[in-house]
This record gives sequence, structure tokens and C-alpha cells, in this order.
Amino acid sequence: GERLTVAEVGTRYLRHLDNAGRKPVTLIAVRGHLDHWHAPFFADKALDAIRPDDVADLVALMRAGQRPSGIARSKPLSPKTVRNAVGTLNALYRFALRRGWATRNPVATVDLPDVQTGDEIRFLEPAEVEAVAAAAIDGPYESIDRALFLTAAMTGLRVGELIALRWRDVDWPAGRLRVRRTYDSRSGYGTPKSRRSSRSVPMADAVAGELDRLYQSARAQGDDDLVFADPLSGGPLSKRSILLRFRKALRSAHLDETHCVHDLRHTFGTRMAAAGVSMRTLQEWMGHRDIATTQRYDDYAPAPQHERDLVAAAFAPRDPEVPIGVPI
Repeated sequence: GERLTVAEVGTRYLRHLDNAGRKPVTLIAVRGHLDHWHAPFFADKALDAIRPDDVADLVALMRAGQRPSGIARSKPLSPKTVRNAVGTLNALYRFALRRGWATRNPVATVDLPDVQTGDEIRFLEPAEVEAVAAAAIDGPYESIDRALFLTAAMTGLRVGELIALRWRDVDWPAGRLRVRRTYDSRSGYGTPKSRRSSRSVPMADAVAGELDRLYQSARAQGDDDLVFADPLSGGPLSKRSILLRFRKALRSAHLDETHCVHDLRHTFGTRMAAAGVSMRTLQEWMGHRDIATTQRYDDYAPAPQHERDLVAAAFAPRDPEVPIGVPI
């Protein structure tokens, strides 16, 4: 068979993903893993010459904050980022095995760093959401930011979904926002993150009021015009600029300025769970592909009423007059 390197198979793998219709943002991520890590680290080694120990050495390099070149240094990669990068290498080997370019997958037996999910959820309290919205910085972005912060917290939309929202997606009569697409500065507009991410979510009166005020003052009110259009360019907002303004507003409101905009999405998840919304409904509203992702919010759900009574009733002594095995 062909004696191919990681870089050579990577080129073919990217072409395969492109032909399969994978999202541009996926192709960008895979190309980044190949260019920054896999191709330079494994260099001219043939696929079958790479051992599990070699892959483990790459993981150690990533965790140490070093680059394969040995010159450029970066901060240590998080466990999640390491797992994503090694996942690309694993997928590449599976692709190569199916085509006979490799006879074994050295990635399969490598231990990867654990991703701690239990303590990752950071969110704001409702009063903090109101405070940060009220503290939106003065100037052309003030009304946009105020509406965007409130909408993010009260609908759970991802930042890219908010940026891509059009007026046609605001269903005033039904009181819902319809999530049909997302925006990424590298790949432009696209369909939402997963099939489940195309969805509709309830639009509370407070959100409807904010969006109505925004609509009344909008320069462009057509169905295809952006709800949160950049007031200076008329185009999509910059995620990085949103974060910078969000953190200025947090500082102005005397709140923890290490929060990121995604924490507003977590705010929606935790508040809905606390309000007793079922995990299955919350999964639909948040557009999670996997219910396990939604279940991170389960800890915030209210405990069933009268728990002690429920347990006591379940283990109540039987009526001695009723024989065991006879339904009561």
C-alpha cells in the first residue's frame, strides 16, 4: 500500500469532509489541528510508524504549552481542546483504515485528560442580568447591547445565533424566536450547530418589548435584515467586540467581569431548570443534540415537594390483612 504521512492523509481527509458537506467551521478546526499540531509533530513518519507513545508525547506537549516546532510557545491547552485535537487525529486514522492506508490506530489506546464538566457552569442572577443590561455602555451600541444581553439571558440563544437573527425570525403573533441559522466570522452564515439547533424558543414579554423598541429605531426593517445589526456598518456584530462591551458593562455594574457572553446562555438554562421546566423541553429550547448536555442544569431543578412523604409512602407498612403478593 501507499506509505502516507499524516500531512498527506490530512489533505485527503479534508477533501473528504468538504465533499461530505461538513460545515466550513468544522473544516477550519480540522485544518488548524493538522497545520499547528499533527503535521509538524509527526513530520515524515508513515502512518503505521506512529505508536501510541508518540501520540502520548504529543498530548504531553499540548498540556505543557509547547509547540511542535520547539520555538513558538503557547499557553497550555485545556483538556477539552486537547481532546478535540486528538479527536481529529483519531478520525483521520479511521478514515485511513477504511482506505487501507493504515493497519492500526495508535490513538485508540491513548489516555486523554479528563474534562471536568461539573463546575463549568457560570451564570448570572436575574437581578444581575437587569443590572448589566442597564449598564450597557453609552453610544451607538447601547440599545443593541441592552436588547442583546436580555435576549441572550431570556432565550438561551448562542452568540452566533443572536448575531444571525433576522426580523423574519421574530414571530410576534406566536411569541417565539425561530433559530434558523448562525454566524461565524471565519465561515460566515450557516445552519445552526446541529440538527436540533434549528428550533423555536418562547419569547417572554420583556424580550418582545426590547425587540419592539429596537425595531422601531432600526434603519433596516426588512424580513431579511438583522435584528442586531452593527449600528455603524449595518453588517453582523463582532463576537469579540460584544465580549469587550459586555465586560465593560459588567465592570460598570460592579459585577464579576470575568463572565463571558456564553454565561447568559447558562443563565437561561439554570433559571429554566429552577422554574421546573423538564430537561427534555429545555433540551429542545437550547438546541442541545445530546440530552446529557442539558442534564448539567439538572442540579438547579427544584426538589419534588414532600420528598420525605414520598419516600415514607413508598415504604409504608403493608396492611396485615392483605396477603403478600395480592395487589392493593
